[in-house]
Amino acid sequence: MPRLLLTLLCGFQRLKSALWFAVGKIVDEASLERNLNASPQFIGALAEMVWMQIESVATDVESFAHVSLHALARVNSDSAHHPADRDGVKQSKHAGRSTIKTDDVLLLSRNNHDLHALLKDHIDKLETEKIEKQAKKR
Repeated sequence: MPRLLLTLLCGFQRLKSALWFAVGKIVDEASLERNLNASPQFIGALAEMVWMQIESVATDVESFAHVSLHALARVNSDSAHHPADRDGVKQSKHAGRSTIKTDDVLLLSRNNHDLHALLKDHIDKLETEKIEKQAKKR
């Protein structure tokens, strides 16, 4: 097995293990607060579900970062186009760069209102901290 592939697989395993540990810790804390027990199978299933959601979002972000020429061509050639094609056009207008910005992630999360609100609050908090830090340097 090539060294790079082996390194990537080990990296994914470490990430998945760290996720499993973090989910287990959160579940344990919540269980203690509520005087409940959670089985290792529950923690494993929850960690796997979170991992699958992360993979889904990562795939969306990755495709969002690339220009969707196929969707753009279909919209230009077909007057009755599909809503997904319009999303592809939006993506193509925002793409063409290799860096994913916070605005891209917010746009991607627009269909999940709770996630969008959490991300927006976190980004606003980080921006406020950055401004305060810059003000202290002056």
